[in-house]
Amino acid sequence: MFDIDVNGTVYTVEEDLDLLDWLRQKLRLTSVKNGCGEGVCGACTVLVDGWVRRACQLSTAKVAGRKLVTVEGLPERQKEIFARAFAKAGAVQCGFCTPGMVICAKALLDWNPDPTAQEIREAIRHNICRCTGYVKIEQAIALAARVLRGEDGLVDFTKTRAITL
Repeated sequence: MFDIDVNGTVYTVEEDLDLLDWLRQKLRLTSVKNGCGEGVCGACTVLVDGWVRRACQLSTAKVAGRKLVTVEGLPERQKEIFARAFAKAGAVQCGFCTPGMVICAKALLDWNPDPTAQEIREAIRHNICRCTGYVKIEQAIALAARVLRGEDGLVDFTKTRAITL
């Protein structure tokens, strides 16, 4: 048996299972995507004790006793900031890669709240985007960083008014 903290809730797993399948099928965490199943695309990115990891490369035994965070487990304020920053930068074509990009961005911004453009590129270098391209995603992460630091605001596009984040 394995105890795993996922987004603040501890789950007991009876047997060693593929982590990606367990997160999606048992816990219904749909932000974790199966893009390649080989650890190449980054669509299944999660945080394990604050470190970026590919869920498709892990099993429940390998993360026993660890703390996992998916996009669903981010604080509401951070989810809102990332969603609005990605929308404002136009980094939202199909959206398949977005959760993995957001998790990489969160890890980066937790470590360095004021990253350079090169640091942002390095943080997402193992995530593949087939639609939007990386410039808009990099701009979205830079905007999210500024908002999280209190240096910028975002606009509520549905009501065209400033929002307080």
